[in-house]
Amino acid sequence: MLKKLLSRPMRLPRLKPYVPSPDDPAIFWFNSERDDIIREVVRRLVERYAHDRASLEYALNEVAFHETRRLEGQRDEEAKAALGYWRGLLRRIARMSDDAKRDALRGIAQRMARDIAGNFDPRVYSLATRVTPRLLTGVMRPASLPQDLASLGAPAIDEMLRAEGELDLLKRLEKIGTLVYVPTHSSNLDSIALGYSLMREDLAPVVYGAGKNLFTNPIISFFMHNLGAYRVDRRVSARLYKEALKTYSCVMIERGYHSLFFPGGTRSRSGMLERHLKLGLAGTAVEAFARNQVFGIDRPVWFVPVTINYGLVMEAESLIEDHLKLMGEARYIIEDDEFSQVDRWVTFFRKLIGTQGACVIRYGRPVDCFGNTVDDDGRSVAPGGTVVDPGTYVWRHGAPVLDAHRDAAYTRELGETLLDVYRKDTVLMQTQLTAHVLFRRLVRETPGVDLFGRLRFRGEVRMPREDFVRDLGETRDRAAAVESAGGVRLSRKLRKSTPEAILDESIAVWDGYHTRCVSRQVGSDIVAEDPTLLLYYQNRLVDYAQQVASDDDLPAAREISLLGAQA
Repeated sequence: MLKKLLSRPMRLPRLKPYVPSPDDPAIFWFNSERDDIIREVVRRLVERYAHDRASLEYALNEVAFHETRRLEGQRDEEAKAALGYWRGLLRRIARMSDDAKRDALRGIAQRMARDIAGNFDPRVYSLATRVTPRLLTGVMRPASLPQDLASLGAPAIDEMLRAEGELDLLKRLEKIGTLVYVPTHSSNLDSIALGYSLMREDLAPVVYGAGKNLFTNPIISFFMHNLGAYRVDRRVSARLYKEALKTYSCVMIERGYHSLFFPGGTRSRSGMLERHLKLGLAGTAVEAFARNQVFGIDRPVWFVPVTINYGLVMEAESLIEDHLKLMGEARYIIEDDEFSQVDRWVTFFRKLIGTQGACVIRYGRPVDCFGNTVDDDGRSVAPGGTVVDPGTYVWRHGAPVLDAHRDAAYTRELGETLLDVYRKDTVLMQTQLTAHVLFRRLVRETPGVDLFGRLRFRGEVRMPREDFVRDLGETRDRAAAVESAGGVRLSRKLRKSTPEAILDESIAVWDGYHTRCVSRQVGSDIVAEDPTLLLYYQNRLVDYAQQVASDDDLPAAREISLLGAQA
């Protein structure tokens, strides 16, 4: 019954029309601006590529070639509808007049912009604030769904998701500038978890890009379509399309829409913290700030580093297998992982019921477009402690100017700042530390064996429970010392629980969700049953492996640290 309910298309209930008020966040006014935003995106794309014949012809040929090749490979309904147009365009370009070429470019840009542009319905947002947590609770306890929907008490999802960090500061800053949230990315649940967290903490909703493959889930599609998500078709490789995405992002930030994007680009297949960032969309925020300065709009743009930390990751098995198969050449989209399977959603949430702090979202201190820390009054503070005007970073000869090369350099520096904040604000979870201690023992007992060789040791490496508990407690204490020095964060449960409880709760969380047994107790021993999943969960500690190791474990920790260089 539950699967049938989750599989049905959702329709907007009959709700009263909503008239935005001046105090509402900018996104509540989005639909009234949507057509104008699309027109501005198209105007800029045409201006960028139609300024001379060579650029215009290149843009048309490039997009027609890539779209033809993509659709020939798809052989689906989209290909039937559009392949003929792209093939015909490829043949006609050389014979077309300049005016016809510009018209063709304008038409293509308009179709792309309209396909990308999102939607925001304040009625759905109001509905979501009331219903979403109850529905998620109902997934975990289907029999209690009617009571959960009617209840005034805290839903179970609130026990599972914890928000911490600079929440009060963000509430002040969002009223005087534009926030761009830049979280780590582990799961397709990230945008849902972060969106719900913003809603629960009374922070303004955001616009964000979501892969078109995610719109196949009827419930997720309904809410994403009506709550600001813009569509990103990662199958489209044409440069014009990528520029359309960047231009859309830039225009939205210019107009004061709080935004979200994942600078890692895609989910971390390995389970490690991001090590390389895709900064194209970050660059759009820097450009938006510069454009506003040029036009005399003094609206600050701040980046908010966010770490999203899970004790159990829904798609862990698919992600780590993909990482191991392609080692550095990960597919950009996994179409059929656990996220797309309704029964896996049900099992996942039921597994987490009653688990406090199963997901910890930590909001870091914002930085400006140039990596400067922001103080409690929203002022930019340079590394030396001097308050600076970020507008001066885009000045030349005393006036603000647009300069793409300059902004690209600033964006690269910003990327380094974000990576540094991620490392310091990552929240270590119980399952990750448990997996690390057991995987470290596996490395220690298999000297001279490479990673893939070690992954074959299924159920062969065991550790007396008494030794494991002692090692786990000592490792936790060393991690707490790293936390005290500002090098990482520990979850509240990891910090306060006994080593025995950390071990038992980790095994209990894994057991019954993953299709393979991660670890179990056999007699008085703890056994590494699945080194592959242990690798995934322990990989969150790669950057800290040597800091949390004893002298005896230091050689194994050094080997684990080297995994980061291979990512």
